[in-house]
Amino acid sequence: MKMTIDARSATPPFEQLRMQVRDLVASGGLAPGARLPTVRRLAGDLDLAPNTVARAYRELEADGIIETRGRNGSFVASHGDPATRQAQDAASEFASRIRKLGIDPDVAVALAAAALGRPSHN
Repeated sequence: MKMTIDARSATPPFEQLRMQVRDLVASGGLAPGARLPTVRRLAGDLDLAPNTVARAYRELEADGIIETRGRNGSFVASHGDPATRQAQDAASEFASRIRKLGIDPDVAVALAAAALGRPSHN
């Protein structure tokens, strides 16, 4: 998730951030179920106050673009039928586990394809 804040812009930083996340979700750059950086991490990355990022996240949540799952963090909101939402959640959990294990993403995709009985496309 690559975002930038223009300190010289007349648009407040929280609004710049909100619009960039909204646009990334709309374009598919952030998939449903994707985990967002923590407020503190994103604030540090963008050299913003944590309250600025928190406000952007609150507004995105109010718009139904993201959802906060307590201590689990903030995620791009799942859309579609319940089965698809559950699959998105499972995929997000899988990705999180793969990152923690330090497994290469290409290897993880091949493992998932094998588990689904499909050949991988590597």
